[in-house]
Amino acid sequence: MTFSSFTRIVSAAGLAALVVLPAVAADLPHVAGSLACTRYDGATDDLLTAGLGKSGLAGPAPKIADPARPTAAELRRVAIHANYRALADMTPNGGYGRLYGPNIDLTGRDTLGEGKVAGEECLAYWDDGSGRRNVTMMVQIPERFDRENPCIVAAPSSGSRGVYGAVGAAGEWGLKRGCAVAYTDKGTGNGVHALADHTVNLMTGERAAASAGARSNFTASLTAAERTAFEARWPGRYAMKHAHSGFNPESRWGDDVLQSIRFAFHVLNERHGVRDAAGRVQWRSITKRNTIVIAASVSNGGGASLAAAERDVEGLIDAVVVSEPQVQVRRDPQLVIQRGQRAIRNHSKGLYDYVTLANLYQPCAALAPSNLGAPGAALVNPAAASARCTALRMAGLLRTLTVPEQAIEAQRLLDEHGWEPESAILGPSHFGLQVAPAVAVTYANAYGRFGVTDNLCGFSFGGTDKLGAPASVAAPVIASVFAGGNGIPPTAGINIINNDAVGGPRLLAMSVSRSTKLADFNADGARCLRGLFTGDSAQAQRVRAGVAAVMQQGDLRGKPAIIVHGRDDNLVPVNHSSRPYFALNKRVEGDRSRLRYYEVTNAQHFEVFMGILPLLAGYDSRYIPLHVYNTRALDLMYSHLKA
Repeated sequence: MTFSSFTRIVSAAGLAALVVLPAVAADLPHVAGSLACTRYDGATDDLLTAGLGKSGLAGPAPKIADPARPTAAELRRVAIHANYRALADMTPNGGYGRLYGPNIDLTGRDTLGEGKVAGEECLAYWDDGSGRRNVTMMVQIPERFDRENPCIVAAPSSGSRGVYGAVGAAGEWGLKRGCAVAYTDKGTGNGVHALADHTVNLMTGERAAASAGARSNFTASLTAAERTAFEARWPGRYAMKHAHSGFNPESRWGDDVLQSIRFAFHVLNERHGVRDAAGRVQWRSITKRNTIVIAASVSNGGGASLAAAERDVEGLIDAVVVSEPQVQVRRDPQLVIQRGQRAIRNHSKGLYDYVTLANLYQPCAALAPSNLGAPGAALVNPAAASARCTALRMAGLLRTLTVPEQAIEAQRLLDEHGWEPESAILGPSHFGLQVAPAVAVTYANAYGRFGVTDNLCGFSFGGTDKLGAPASVAAPVIASVFAGGNGIPPTAGINIINNDAVGGPRLLAMSVSRSTKLADFNADGARCLRGLFTGDSAQAQRVRAGVAAVMQQGDLRGKPAIIVHGRDDNLVPVNHSSRPYFALNKRVEGDRSRLRYYEVTNAQHFEVFMGILPLLAGYDSRYIPLHVYNTRALDLMYSHLKA
């Protein structure tokens, strides 16, 4: 589908004047709804910091005048604040304001003041024709964009975040360089359907009735009768887009990135194309032939960037720069990863394979002597961790007899399944913050294309009270979920609930398993999630089919590319991601390969944890910001493309 015109909102100081401009039907993406553009003056509001500047980003979250009814502008400001901080250590000791940040110029000097960037921002949905997928795309065009020297940075969101998910990473670098930045939420970001009141998010974050239809970011595919019956049985639950859309979003991430680039070209030509006397665009002056395009992001966004380069038959992308990419490849039995004298043969596991192993064994392994003094170890309840060890022994998944022995055995099993020794010590804090359970539950649903009513492995998403029982989430929290959530529970008051717990549904961390009668972090659910990868049930076959659909081939079509990854990464271990992808690319492309891999010691996945003190003390003294190296890689690539 196309549309014949789009709205342009022009604002010098936050007030909007509506102008209708002609569309170029020939190069217009398939978009559901109208495209809205807003101009920001770089003083009261801007592209990079939403008017907060370097100082405001480092401070508390912006206030919302009426928390029950936040405006689109307020939600955008909170979203940029939250997403910027989610990917960086915002403390001076971590480098913010000194090594990176809006105030740091392209040479690394502190010359940009508050670092606000004037320009125009355009949002639109990309849809496959069903009116249900509604991938959000956004392009930011800085005021200093040079149409005689055009460049585009494609910055898909990290994790399951919304469309602003990469603004503080690749977005910042691109805007400072004067490039347009093409963002996409990859079909995951923060679509939350509250089943109780039947409300959803719109593209700009406001809550609306599900009758919004194609304007909704995500509405669960349920009949009225199905929704009513589910809500009666499981009151107060939420359907989340990444988990419950039924599309396996990851299988389309590469296409979404390419579409965001096409969208950016369209908007740039609407702004800078040659026009006739009637104001119509006569021809596109900004094309792939004269524009530098770099696909760049981190984590899931990094994996999406690599997938886009592999699918780029049009030659839209000139180069790729990614950090800690969540990228999956089929295991090559002939590949051996060698580190010193150690040969690592257990490698190339897919995300769902290794995260369900982590979810199963990490709580027990947290009690191992090697994890004493681990950052954030206090987040893991030792009694529940001990119970998990016992539950694993009861299920025949551990062989030793005592809990101390079982903890050592559990950690050894993780080590043998591809985690580097340096990354092992982060397991306790990751599980304590529910990283592994969150990823395992969401991706099980996504890969198997399950819906919210399936209650896969007995899990659902909803609010909980202090005792862990289901409870409503405060209305102002849900009103701002677009801005404050990350798309994957636990987030914004929406938690992971064990529906099958003894005594009725309970918060996962506080539930008692039926098979063991122990408060063991829901060992039953962890075993079920693992079984969806190792078992032969119809559900397991669906999950494995979804996993197979997201494997990459390693062919970057000869494009220059840089991967930067921290060796201590526990969430996306290097032996299951960047190392085998690098090897696969060299095998597939041979002499054509232009991929470079930089592995950074003393760097891990969650830089934000370095600034959460005293809760995660130890992250700040053990680790360095990988963000700095990602920025340097972008500088290297830009210099390579230009010179």
